[in-house]
Amino acid sequence: MATRAAAAKNGKPVKVSTFAWSGKDKSGKKVKGTLKGTDINVIRTKLRNDGISNPKVAKQIQLFGSGKQAITPKDITLFSRQMATMLDAGVPMVQSFDIVGKGHENPTMAELIMTIKQQVEGGSSFAEALAKHPLQFNNLYVNLVTAGEAAGILDDLLAKLATFMEKTEAMKAKIKSAMMYPASIMVIALSIQAA
Repeated sequence: MATRAAAAKNGKPVKVSTFAWSGKDKSGKKVKGTLKGTDINVIRTKLRNDGISNPKVAKQIQLFGSGKQAITPKDITLFSRQMATMLDAGVPMVQSFDIVGKGHENPTMAELIMTIKQQVEGGSSFAEALAKHPLQFNNLYVNLVTAGEAAGILDDLLAKLATFMEKTEAMKAKIKSAMMYPASIMVIALSIQAA
């Protein structure tokens, strides 16, 4: 953290950010996590020193602080569905980000959408911009968007992704609901046995 020490000596305020990372450990197993630091290169160096090979590092939007909400799978699903609708209607991508971002109920998700918009305006493809946010967009999502962009069917693919995520969340809810009954029976049985 020499950068931080140098900045502190110069009297400049030091901005610490959270970085999401992924890579492979010494045994070849895929690993990921987050680290706090002042610079993406410092984080990469630390990961390499810790034995992480080919680390991918991306700066994350802070999901804490006053009035900030966490980004949920429902937010990502809604974003996918709305972007699919906009693109299908012929709205340009950058304008779609504006409309979807400004209309989103979760301010943290709205901030993420505006960040993705800036990255696309800066020359990144949609998939490249999403890949910079691995905590919100997993590899499957990014790879499918890459394929959709290459094939010119991004709107269809985003709609299918939204449907897939809706079904996944519905299945998770059913599993949780199904697990409640056995858990409650177990609690009752234990309380009867204890008495």
